[in-house]
Amino acid sequence: MKEELEDKTPNDGDVFDFIVVGAGSAGAVIAARLSEIQNVTVLLIEAGSSENYVTDLPLIAMYLQLFETFNWNYKIESSPNYCRAMHNNQCKMPRGKVMGGSSVLNFMIETRGNRQDYDDWAKMGCDGWSWKDVMPIFKKMENFHVQDPIVDKEYHNTGGPVNIARSPYHTISADAFLQAARERGFPIIDYDGKEQIGYSYTYATIKNGSRFSSNKAYLYPVKGRPNLFVTKKSIAHKVLINNANRAFGVSFTKEKKKIKVLARKEVIVCAGAIDSPKLLMLSGIGPANHLNDMNIKIKKDAPVGKNLMDHITYWGLNFLVNDSITVVTSKIFDFMRNNVVHDYLVKREGPLTITGGIEAAGFINVDDPTAREGSPNIELLFAGISVGSDPLAYKSLSIKSKYYNDYLANMLNKESFMIMPTLLSPKSRGSVVLKSKDPMEPPLINPNYFDHPDDMRRLILGIREALRISETRAMQMYDAHLPDNSIPGCQDFLKDSDAYWECAARTFASTLYHPSGTCKMGAENDNRAVVGPRLKVIGVNGLRVADASIMPKIVVGHTNIPTMMIGEKLARMVKEDWGLIVKDKLTE
Repeated sequence: MKEELEDKTPNDGDVFDFIVVGAGSAGAVIAARLSEIQNVTVLLIEAGSSENYVTDLPLIAMYLQLFETFNWNYKIESSPNYCRAMHNNQCKMPRGKVMGGSSVLNFMIETRGNRQDYDDWAKMGCDGWSWKDVMPIFKKMENFHVQDPIVDKEYHNTGGPVNIARSPYHTISADAFLQAARERGFPIIDYDGKEQIGYSYTYATIKNGSRFSSNKAYLYPVKGRPNLFVTKKSIAHKVLINNANRAFGVSFTKEKKKIKVLARKEVIVCAGAIDSPKLLMLSGIGPANHLNDMNIKIKKDAPVGKNLMDHITYWGLNFLVNDSITVVTSKIFDFMRNNVVHDYLVKREGPLTITGGIEAAGFINVDDPTAREGSPNIELLFAGISVGSDPLAYKSLSIKSKYYNDYLANMLNKESFMIMPTLLSPKSRGSVVLKSKDPMEPPLINPNYFDHPDDMRRLILGIREALRISETRAMQMYDAHLPDNSIPGCQDFLKDSDAYWECAARTFASTLYHPSGTCKMGAENDNRAVVGPRLKVIGVNGLRVADASIMPKIVVGHTNIPTMMIGEKLARMVKEDWGLIVKDKLTE
């Protein structure tokens, strides 16, 4: 694409003021913002290459997991306690390897999280991260284009770099889902407004019906800026740290050539919640016992890789209906019978603009179903498409053929939808550790799903609320119902019992692609923290981390926009610390 920044390979020993590792949701923001300072140079190191027209197509977001070109293709460690339907009991953990990072793979859903999330961060020692501190950043980031009476204009803005809109198309089944929510007594709301509990069509990072990544939002507009350099297909091996425990550069490989680049001021790691801890540990920053086991020289004993959090979602609620009210991909891509592809290519309209198939969402508190204020703990995502009806979706999730054939195959090419209960405030904590000191080896990812009993309890309550939604008049107009057959492996449990749904969750639940927390932010004296409130690595000078890994507590919502906010805030702090403040669209 002509807007993509030119790939430039630095020479061994080249010096830059700032080196940013990772061009994802935070890294793209930071590189663009720091390069606003004309007298500093910024190098952005990205392991992947450029976006393309395939990644722009919203509906096929799930299929992108099948393309190793854009995806690190990580898998979690095998466990008998979850992911039982997946090959080798291993759920996938897709992570972006492309300009724009995971904002090029995700389902584009935009949420900020709940104000309580950020106030909790502040209470945990993260000064400057309360809701009143971050809310102005969220507002000034966005170019919000949703025309709906429910929108609370006080909480939104136009003119920012990040385009936020709704898909120009939604199915009749999505309308029915929201009507069902009304029947259940829930309001239709602006979930980025004053209150988050309620239901809504989703907001998304799209523009003119196409994906709008952090790359498009922040880097496309600064193409040609002479002090910003991008090296693509460049895999960082380690941060270079001297004997005074100061970061002074990065070592990476590109086209089998090893290159060292040096930083006059700082190295900023933005490789994401899986690869940021991996890079820190390879650099000698991490748990001492683990680094000793890996035969890596210890620079700083730190709890890197701990505190892994994720939103786990249940993919098994696939409902058949008796009318043409959903999206059936085989019909959409039947070029001889419809104009769907033409409508997208020419008008940017139609079903192909639906973001990963997801059209609406409900935020609820299953511990207090009457609550209409405060923080939700379950999200019900609605998709006017299903894993059962689509011939490739189950492969994207790595579901074994036996599980697909025994439970979902009879739905193939049929009208159906999904409601996906998602655990928003997990109490379980996992970890990321090195498999070896070889930078090319993937890390070992142990999410430890359902380790805390409250997580399973709440997910089951979320499943039950989704079932109640399906039983409303709005849904029964179309005879919405689950397949008659039982979840494979759960036949011995009484159907619809808590034990049955626990078995089902351990079988079909998987990540919603929101790993976070592995380089936890906290007060300087917090022995569980990796970075302080200004995102400086504790005990190492000249090094910061800025991405979802710094979240001390995962946000109650999707993590892409909060991660961009982290990038904006970090860029501002760096400018302040180095006396480089200039006026820009965010600060004026």
